[in-house]
Amino acid sequence: MIDHEDVAALLGTEGPFARELPNFAPRAAQQAMARAVQHAIAERETLIAEAGTGTGKTFAYLVPALLSGERVIVSTGTKALQDQLYFRDLPRVRSVLGARLKTALLKGRSNYLCLYRLDQTVREGATFDRAQASQLAAVRAWSARTRRGDRMELAEVPEESPLWPRVTSTPENCLGVECPFYDDCHVIKARREAQEADLVVVNHYLLFADLALKQEGFGEILPGANAFILDEAHQIPELAGQFFSQSISARQLSDLAQDSLSECNGVTGAIGLVLEPAEAVQDAVRRLRLAMDVLPERGPFHQMEAKHEIGDALHALRDVLAALTDVLASQAERSRGFANAHERAALMSERLDRIAERESERDVRWYELFPRGFALHATPLDLAAPLRAMREQTQAAWIYTSATLSVSSSFDHFARQLGLEDPQTLHVESPFDYEKQALCYLPAGLPDPSARDYTDRVIEAVLPVLHASHGRAFLLFTSHRALRRAAELLHERVPWPLFVQGSAPRHQLLEDFRHSGHGVLLGAASFWEGVDVAGEALSVVVIDKLPFASPDDPVLQARLEALEQAGINPFMGWQVPSAVIALKQGAGRLIRDVHDRGVLVLCDPRLTSKGYGRLFLNSLPAMPRTKELAQVKAFFDDEVSAPA
Repeated sequence: MIDHEDVAALLGTEGPFARELPNFAPRAAQQAMARAVQHAIAERETLIAEAGTGTGKTFAYLVPALLSGERVIVSTGTKALQDQLYFRDLPRVRSVLGARLKTALLKGRSNYLCLYRLDQTVREGATFDRAQASQLAAVRAWSARTRRGDRMELAEVPEESPLWPRVTSTPENCLGVECPFYDDCHVIKARREAQEADLVVVNHYLLFADLALKQEGFGEILPGANAFILDEAHQIPELAGQFFSQSISARQLSDLAQDSLSECNGVTGAIGLVLEPAEAVQDAVRRLRLAMDVLPERGPFHQMEAKHEIGDALHALRDVLAALTDVLASQAERSRGFANAHERAALMSERLDRIAERESERDVRWYELFPRGFALHATPLDLAAPLRAMREQTQAAWIYTSATLSVSSSFDHFARQLGLEDPQTLHVESPFDYEKQALCYLPAGLPDPSARDYTDRVIEAVLPVLHASHGRAFLLFTSHRALRRAAELLHERVPWPLFVQGSAPRHQLLEDFRHSGHGVLLGAASFWEGVDVAGEALSVVVIDKLPFASPDDPVLQARLEALEQAGINPFMGWQVPSAVIALKQGAGRLIRDVHDRGVLVLCDPRLTSKGYGRLFLNSLPAMPRTKELAQVKAFFDDEVSAPA
């Protein structure tokens, strides 16, 4: 009989997982991680655990979490991973352990059907095109049978459909307890289940939205937990920056104006008061966006302030928003909808004033432009302090895990970003045999990545590899411009199906690539991580350049200046470590299974010409390296079953 106290034994050769799960392979690395997680939960410690691809880290944290007797929140990087964890991995572990615990899945409110907004959309009888009318009919039919109201259930309505925002709610337009559908609300039901559960599966967006709200004293969505386990934790620094920022967008302002006008229906005399200030806000938003046309896509706030026309347009927007807020205040007692709109307007007005006027040295104020809108932000320069305060408030264990958290075996960069002082750390190697399964090819003779013809030269160097592998490749780019140029060059030159990011939804491209057998997929940022293609369909991963963050990022610029003032080399202290972690993510697409074989093509000559190149290479799994194309061809010639 195996003692449940020994989580490593449960996952060992004599344990129930080996007995009951087909294809379960006991792994020493998985067992070591399970012990470390168990200890961290019991002692309320902070643990950073880097687990190489194939370690089985999900089971390594779920087993001790379910056996801990504590309330645990598990957070993942994406909603897709959240569903995989909740509907596939968690039931398996619960079944093997015989764990009779309450578990819950909780997402942000925009993932749940809002019965009130669906009813409104149907009543309005708006003119839809044929596709949207068909989608609305599908949503109505589904609304009658769904228990959870989770839009992921309804695959026939695409995730990017413009219908979804019309039948889901936001914190701003939710009517709360005064909603006529409150008793049947899917969001309320999901939150109630989460409050009562022993283990809740969330995603990072929801986790930080809730914790950031708790910091501001608005109460909590998630139950107080004794342990937080954050998978895909390499995403946390960037996400935390978003959630500790103050932001306001053109879309939020336009939605406020539109919702204020909609609320006039059925409230006698309201339209006469609300129409003018609401239309003035919409007009001021358009004028500001037009004035900002002269600016780059994003930049520091002082670039806006240097242009008188933009300054005047921003001042006018603040004035008309304040006027709308006053009018809505006069109507707030006439309906719940007007009270809600007034709260939103007051909050937005205050936020806009704070962003426009704030001169705090702790914040970076910046803007970004979209084809039809804009967003204004104030982001904390240092995230360590608010993150530390947030953790201390929870008095819980915090476990951060991912395949990519260290830089040349050091966790210092990740720990510094999150303000982790003296955390427990663990690094467990992947069980894959990279010496035999993989080859790293560093093409010789490529120019400096700043050369105008760099992408052309990369494609010339990569084409012989693609012919040797018969396609079956991911080409990952650090910019969309390079991706588009590569697509042009390859379009007429490869006989295999070409899949280009942007030509179809991401999940569709991946599905088509898997089924093609010999496809070549070109992707930028979103394809560098969270993509899993095991087997022969993917045998080559090409990375065009070292993934340094964009130098025009105003938040990055300010952070680098602050590091320099603190006496830290910003390039080696921040830019290189961040790029190493991003490269590890991209390279990790190649070997996903013990049977996979493949070639990693790293095109950037700085890997061998610059001293810091060694940090990148030393951070990758240990695999043979070559500059000889002949060795790449020999690698594919050695395949047991070469593709036809």
